Amino acid sequence: MIYIDTYISPLGDMTMAGSERGITGLWFDGQKYFGANLPKHYEAEKLPVFEEAKKWLDLYFQGKEPDFTPHIAFSDTEFRMTVWEILLTIPYGQTITYGEIAARVAKEKGIPHMSAQAVGGAVGHNPISIIVPCHRLVGASGSLTGYAGGVDKKIELLKLEKVDVSELVIPKKSTAL
Repeated sequence: MIYIDTYISPLGDMTMAGSERGITGLWFDGQKYFGANLPKHYEAEKLPVFEEAKKWLDLYFQGKEPDFTPHIAFSDTEFRMTVWEILLTIPYGQTITYGEIAARVAKEKGIPHMSAQAVGGAVGHNPISIIVPCHRLVGASGSLTGYAGGVDKKIELLKLEKVDVSELVIPKKSTAL
């Protein structure tokens, strides 16, 4: 059985999903692909893993780097899960490019090349926002390419981590900063 709970963040309400095995989803309410991996039937429940995730998020939104990661229970294609595991290795306060992740995936799979666009597709479907830090990815030119929660939220998350966003290329549609 999958359960849900809520978290009120400074950037908007969030919904988390999970089971006794771990967190399976964490989304800003209304974001792109919201609840994409939720089954038709789920229940609201206070699970220990949700309390752990809330502690992590509380520390994070206080501008602190949490020294633990709530238990995560990924379930998707092997390729997407490989990309999401790599996202977990991106250090707090740092950014990397989609191409760098593509190169790591190619190396792990023993193939000569991996498409940065394919990585982008997997990243875009990351079901666990913030904890699995897809907001730390930038385009090859330093551009703040899409974020399912919205580029404005991505900018705020990076600023919270003390990333100098003035060096990044912000899409013209964004009104943040």
